[in-house]
Amino acid sequence: MKGFPGSVKNWAIFGAALVLLFLVFLISMAAGYISLTPAQLLRTITGSGTERENLILFDFRLPRILITILAGMAFAVAGGVLQSITKNPLADPGILGIHSGAGVMVVLYISFFSVEPGSFVYILPLFAFLGGMITAAIIYVLSYKRGEGIHPFRLVLNGVGLATAWSGAVLMISIRLERSDYQFMANWLAGNIWGDDWPFVFAFLPWLVLFFLIIFARLQALNLLNVDEQAAIGLGVRVEKERWILLFSAVALASAAVSVTGGISFIGLIAPHMARRLVGPRHQVFLPLSALIGAILLLSADTIGRVILDPKGIPAGVIVAVIGAPYFLYLLSRQK
Repeated sequence: MKGFPGSVKNWAIFGAALVLLFLVFLISMAAGYISLTPAQLLRTITGSGTERENLILFDFRLPRILITILAGMAFAVAGGVLQSITKNPLADPGILGIHSGAGVMVVLYISFFSVEPGSFVYILPLFAFLGGMITAAIIYVLSYKRGEGIHPFRLVLNGVGLATAWSGAVLMISIRLERSDYQFMANWLAGNIWGDDWPFVFAFLPWLVLFFLIIFARLQALNLLNVDEQAAIGLGVRVEKERWILLFSAVALASAAVSVTGGISFIGLIAPHMARRLVGPRHQVFLPLSALIGAILLLSADTIGRVILDPKGIPAGVIVAVIGAPYFLYLLSRQK
């Protein structure tokens, strides 16, 4: 069987992706409003940096970089799973309105509770997940037709329509917020990565590990669901149960990621497509590569945004949208 473990080409592609991620990681650590030279960066990493250099790298930049990498992986894997279980190459958590659904719950949370560290760090992903799951369930029910499954265009149209409705609800609620909370919500909607402290890393990491394990334990079932449901049933796969577990896991990943990064779309669309083109459709191969590509894309976008416009920068969501929106239109034009 051809695949990642036995293919020299796939090993080379994974190696290249890891090297590229490492290079972007180094650039992101050094670049910013206050840049660090290679000598300063090396000195700080090895424990010989000044108090100022340690503060810049370990307190400000490193947690933000790690959150960005983890979120990029989560968006990419969630997008790949959604594309497979819906058999829709246009599926993406942002395009399907899952991000907007999570946003409704986020704005409701900050309307009643304080946006402060502490329990907020751990509770916010739960609220975002609830909003994302409600949205996914509504879209799935509206798009599913017995005997035909999910129609790709119906899925996209329902997702876009629901995303528009949720966005309107977010704006209506936001105008009633205090100035500081409104500013927070505006940055969140723009995709400005805000969960850039160590507590957010520790709060987000368990979500990533848990749902990655659930998804990667079902890669063979995902292969069968994506190719032939009747064959999957014949081989003993409980199709509806597996589909709901995978949908639940994908929404949980995307919602947890969006709770700390804001409304960033298109990573879950672009990364799986790039991975499939490079290594083929086997989920054991392209989903891990999708995770690496998602991390590279989001970290690159955030780094570019921080460097282009100092000191506040451009939100990573804006940078990603500039690339992702034309790509989405290109894919949409190719669908029959």
